[in-house]
Amino acid sequence: MDQVTIKRALVSVTDKTGVAEFCKALVDEFGVEIVSTGGTAAALEAAGVPVRPIDDLTGFPEMMDGRVKTLHPRVHGGLLARRDVPGHMAAAAEHGIGMIDLVVVNLYAFEQTVAREGVTLEDAVENIDIGGPSMLRSAAKNFESVTVVTDPADYDAVLEEMRAHGGGTTLKTRKRLATGVFRTTSAYDSAIWMYLSEYGKERFPEEVRFRLLKVQDLRYGENPHQDAAFYRFSDGKEHTLARATQIQGKELSYNNILDTDACWTAVREFAEPCCVIVKHTNPCGVAIAEDLVTAYARAHESDPVSAYGGVMAFNGTVTADVIRAIYENKQFVEVMIAPDYEPAALELLDEKRNVRVLSTGGIRAVGGHYESRAVEGGMLIQTSDSVDEDASRFRVATIAQPSPEEMEQLLFAWRVVKSVKSNAILLVKGFATVGVGAGQMNRVNSARIAVEAAGEKVRNAVCASDAFMPFPDTLEVCAEAGVTAFIQPGGSIRDDEVIAKANRLGVSMVFTGYRHFRH
Repeated sequence: MDQVTIKRALVSVTDKTGVAEFCKALVDEFGVEIVSTGGTAAALEAAGVPVRPIDDLTGFPEMMDGRVKTLHPRVHGGLLARRDVPGHMAAAAEHGIGMIDLVVVNLYAFEQTVAREGVTLEDAVENIDIGGPSMLRSAAKNFESVTVVTDPADYDAVLEEMRAHGGGTTLKTRKRLATGVFRTTSAYDSAIWMYLSEYGKERFPEEVRFRLLKVQDLRYGENPHQDAAFYRFSDGKEHTLARATQIQGKELSYNNILDTDACWTAVREFAEPCCVIVKHTNPCGVAIAEDLVTAYARAHESDPVSAYGGVMAFNGTVTADVIRAIYENKQFVEVMIAPDYEPAALELLDEKRNVRVLSTGGIRAVGGHYESRAVEGGMLIQTSDSVDEDASRFRVATIAQPSPEEMEQLLFAWRVVKSVKSNAILLVKGFATVGVGAGQMNRVNSARIAVEAAGEKVRNAVCASDAFMPFPDTLEVCAEAGVTAFIQPGGSIRDDEVIAKANRLGVSMVFTGYRHFRH
């Protein structure tokens, strides 16, 4: 049956956006009888919409603090009865079950409840909806005869179709709405299951389900022949890249998003004003300073050639002076991300409309989340690389001790090197990167690249290695170029050889005990 006229609607919603207007139109334009429950009925009555209480339909009062109100044959019989099957209609008539042609239901706000700080298990359980999903599933199963609406955004479309079809809806629309219902109830049940699994302190349960919401389609993936889209987790936290607001600029590309994620992750390592410039997911310039203008200048100076066309992140409000400094360097910027921007800064950025400008509205602390990466046929999941490293417990392994100034530089370098692709060698001077060796198949080649990139700045610089030095050669390359102090995890079977070489060269070396690979 293609067209079904709507004569009775059952309405029970948590989100009451637009529901009074929708029901008023149903009554005034089409003479639809509205049956409703509890708070929804009260809201409709207050808006002047005539309502039949649910207990008048079922013959039973709402009970058990509202836990039982719609789980009744006169509700589900009216939803599930097939109008084209005589036996169904005869049974309905025998038991006084009237048909329900439209269901308007959305669910208790479970995900919003469990997202609140300090929510208890009792609060969470009380916000598990039972009657709502049951009505939605009954109505959606019988979409041949019943129209079901769970999203207020669909109200206007349903009314328009009823106006065009004499108070009825088409099978195509009913099927579309029913499909949306099963998507909604599936996501709802998954959210409950995942919450209860986490509540039991099960870090990596036997089964994991992600609910992803599309942010946007992308022009293509890493290369033009690859299709791509950007999704965010439905429970994704605020101040993350996936929830950032794009203020201006061209559409973000697949590679833009990867680079921006790397940039935003790196800049949040620091409380001091910081600028990070990333190219191909590796930082080519990182600096902290007394203000963002100076931090930017030092980050750009680290590698001006690579910085051109890069992605840039700041950990504070971007001022007009920062933008002027960028323009003075004639630097082309693909993407800029920051918590916020001064109006004067946005006015200047508006002169370069192609620059993609993102605002996160704030900063989340590093770590405290899961990272996932797809592989063919599966997915890797790990906790984020965040560890409370107490520098007072780091061990100086050499005869030479780093000076207090060198130690400060080493600690800065150690926080930056975790953002560089392994094998990573990072050279730092004046709280700014001066040479970066990233992603090489052996560590000594990373060292050679970092030294060459630093040039004359290598003299009296310090070095961070993201993992242990397996041979003394990495140390030799850097020390002979002028590096005076090193920081690395330690733990190689050849640590003694590396330490002996450092002692012969008169440089200091600090062992942290932690590795920070980034593959």
